[in-house]
Amino acid sequence: MGETFRNWARNQSATPAEVRAPSSAEEVSRAVRDAAAAGRRVRMTGTGHSFTPVALTDGLLLRPDALTGIREAGDGWVTAEAGTTVGALNRELHRRGLALANMGDIDAQTVAGAIQTGTHGTGRDVGGMADQVLALEMVLADGEIVTVRGDGEGKIHGVAERDLFDAARVSLGALGVVTAVTFRVEPAFLLRSVREPMPLTAILGSLDTLVAGNEHLDFFWLPHTDTCLTKRNNRSPGPPRPPSALKYWLDNHFMENTLFGALCGVGGRYPGAIPRLNALSAATLSASAHTDASHRIFTSVREVRFLEMEYAISREHLGQALREVRDLLELRDWKISFPVEVRVTPASDAWLSTAYGRDSAYIACHVYRPTPNPAYFEGVEEIMTRLGGRPHWGKLHTRDAAYLATVYPRFDDFLAVREALDPGRAFANDHLDTVLG
Repeated sequence: MGETFRNWARNQSATPAEVRAPSSAEEVSRAVRDAAAAGRRVRMTGTGHSFTPVALTDGLLLRPDALTGIREAGDGWVTAEAGTTVGALNRELHRRGLALANMGDIDAQTVAGAIQTGTHGTGRDVGGMADQVLALEMVLADGEIVTVRGDGEGKIHGVAERDLFDAARVSLGALGVVTAVTFRVEPAFLLRSVREPMPLTAILGSLDTLVAGNEHLDFFWLPHTDTCLTKRNNRSPGPPRPPSALKYWLDNHFMENTLFGALCGVGGRYPGAIPRLNALSAATLSASAHTDASHRIFTSVREVRFLEMEYAISREHLGQALREVRDLLELRDWKISFPVEVRVTPASDAWLSTAYGRDSAYIACHVYRPTPNPAYFEGVEEIMTRLGGRPHWGKLHTRDAAYLATVYPRFDDFLAVREALDPGRAFANDHLDTVLG
């Protein structure tokens, strides 16, 4: 048996029959063909930042540790090996005077894992990472290595290349093993980040104005209070005014991790204290502003382990959904220590993007890892599904293919592409059997 794989949250694990760490697309191709000959299924992991079993397998597990680095770059594009972390990509782009237009707030994922599960960040005008992809290199079930481009005009296994591109950008690894990703990039830019506490009631009354007035809006509501921390990030001509090393450590490591983790630990032992602890946290929030390189503003430090469920809904339903979540917590009297996070993105044309075909809002619910609360997730999920919500592919949910087919207009088209490329389900696992059928 191979080594045991565990995800970051430590809620998913698997011990596959074999583990390999290929260093090229050719070695991935050989591994896929070897697995087929042995009757084994194949999955490629990332860094384990999905909360679902999406990466697990009992067959051949491919680790991307040796598939790293920038392969090549051109005018407005960069090709990165699949196992390159988003953080490493950011640092290399910055060294070259380049940047991604948008990204999520965690940079530990591999670039392939991030796009395959629909990592999105927040943005009024620019979508998630999959929307910045120009091409994908993939190894198919028969071992063939193909490059799929957004402007391609040919066919691959009878599938129009443009269709395959739109299907493959967010595909959970179900269509093939992604070995390299070509991103659209732009000249490096600065973001001015303004953090400010605001009442939830005020935000609910001005959602449209807040979204329209900021390139990147993100806010966190502290349950059992009327307080939110808003983060408004907008492009700036400079000059850069980054936080001092002490201020960065104090805010990002001590306050948001060390102290917050200690409060979660207290709340875990004494749930009745959580509303008072949240009120204390709300009282310590203060306004701040700084200007820095975009990737430093986009990303956050996350050291306290948690479990997460996130749903994308049509942006027009955001106010209703937040009110219902607030009312649900009051009705059920759950004690929730973690903030509820809200973000937005424009519509996407990737078939399984959670933002496909509609301007979207995201509501993310978290719980402290040592004190899971399935009833909380279940109750919020009922609200989100009633509003036609789409669960984040890398975060906890209970939806299956029957439901997902009702909220993704191109779901059946995706399944047809999958049937053409992987009729023997070489890249399946139990989780994909549930969400894709």
